[in-house]
Amino acid sequence: MHIPYGLLSPPVAIATAALAAPAVGWSLWRVRRQRQERAVPLIGVLGAYIFAAQMLNFPVAAGTSGHLLGAALAVFTLGPAAAMLVMATVVTIQAVLFQDGAVTALGANLLNMAVIGVLVPWLFFEAWRRLLRGRLALAGIALAALASIVAAAAACAVEVAASRIYPLPAVLGAMAGIHGLIGAAEAVITAAILKFLQAVRPDLVPGLTPPGGERHGAPVE
Repeated sequence: MHIPYGLLSPPVAIATAALAAPAVGWSLWRVRRQRQERAVPLIGVLGAYIFAAQMLNFPVAAGTSGHLLGAALAVFTLGPAAAMLVMATVVTIQAVLFQDGAVTALGANLLNMAVIGVLVPWLFFEAWRRLLRGRLALAGIALAALASIVAAAAACAVEVAASRIYPLPAVLGAMAGIHGLIGAAEAVITAAILKFLQAVRPDLVPGLTPPGGERHGAPVE
């Protein structure tokens, strides 16, 4: 998932950075505009959890690595803007301080994990809950978490292939296979954590309420 040095061409690195920058900038503006200080402790706790989860890397072919993402959990407790900001902070710290992912590929890693990894589960679940009128919410969350992993991994594969380092079938096959398994694990973990929060702190997961009830999006969003 973290693209290291040598796998992205300069044009692809620049293009992905140009796509990621305005999205991350929007998330910062949105969170600051809301000014809901009570969400700050939750942001810190989730950031620490996601950072720790992502540090457990599994090697994947073509020089890439796979790991749990945590974006879906952040989305369903913080909302998309704060989730994007948390993911961007984690990915940036990993690249700058721990060399987990190339600094030159930071734009691509932000696009994949902080932008795509956040927007895909959010949009997926919004469509799911409207279609099913709030029924089977946990199943939708689990599938959204799986989708976030697969979508981010697929974007990574496309970027590496666009850099003409490896052919798309080879890198996509390597990434999709391992991340399908990782995504299944993340789906179970995300659903279990949110089910627990629903029981003890339902205010933290308003997205589990049916449409027409409390609005989806957590304190910051």
